Amino acid sequence: MSELKSDSNLEKLLSKGEFVVTGELGPPKSVDMSVLDDKIAALSGAVDAVNITDNQTAIVRISSIGTAFYVMARGLEPVVQMTCRDRNRLAIQADLLGAYLNGARNLLCLTGDHQSFGNHPQAKQVYDIDSVQLIYMVKQMRDEKTFQCGEEIRNNKKSEIHEPRFFIGAAANPFADPLEWRVSRLEKKANAGVDFVQTQCVYDMDCFQRWMEDVVARDLHKKVKILAGITPIRSLGMLRYMKSSVAGISIPDSLMERFENATDVKEEGRAFALEQIEQFRRMEGVAGVHIMAIEAERTVRGIVQDAGLLPRPKAA
Repeated sequence: MSELKSDSNLEKLLSKGEFVVTGELGPPKSVDMSVLDDKIAALSGAVDAVNITDNQTAIVRISSIGTAFYVMARGLEPVVQMTCRDRNRLAIQADLLGAYLNGARNLLCLTGDHQSFGNHPQAKQVYDIDSVQLIYMVKQMRDEKTFQCGEEIRNNKKSEIHEPRFFIGAAANPFADPLEWRVSRLEKKANAGVDFVQTQCVYDMDCFQRWMEDVVARDLHKKVKILAGITPIRSLGMLRYMKSSVAGISIPDSLMERFENATDVKEEGRAFALEQIEQFRRMEGVAGVHIMAIEAERTVRGIVQDAGLLPRPKAA
């Protein structure tokens, strides 16, 4: 096992070559703890780590960092999402120190959905830096032990560690136009210092396979652990909406036809997710899956179970 950068459970499993499973937990738009408790119960033991979204779709929710502390206290390992939309580099670095101080070890660096899509479209955007610059800044903090300004991270105490040591993640979209730039975009993030990526939800398996072949041809899978995104289809309306209205998602006509002819769309969606996991496990360069159930966290355990991925392995 190579030297660990963060000592997180997720990093340990990936470094051992385990096929990992991550999930996603969207904090509620209130302080109703029962909502969080239900989601935690659904995901506990079914995933190796769980993404805590950061005001996803630019809608106000409990903060990613605050929710991360809550789920950690209940036995789940979080992946803190950090977007550039709401914070300048000063605020980001302060939040990173605070998150690390309280036990967070995994970080997902995102530019963030534009505020015009959310419930405060009049809010001022920040975007002081973008996701690639954020990755590089976090790597500098961890490996160079410096803030973005170049100042050393330390105090007068003779402590062993002064710097936040995160396992650095990012998003990747194999389907966004222009397609020929998608692998180069991943390479740019790899060069900036990313350790793992979670992809946009995959429906076009042929397109994803071609992307992975290009990734492997450039040896990027040896630098970055790639987790393929899965969002189980629950209704025809959901599928049609994503095909017509969600940028960066590719849904082949053949898949639309399959679901339009299905007698039970939810069961067909579950079957397709299981087929995907089986293909991803055989696909060179894919290190795991990221299951984004979108307010249906209770469905994740059954999918992971039927895919033969339970019980989850122990890191130690």
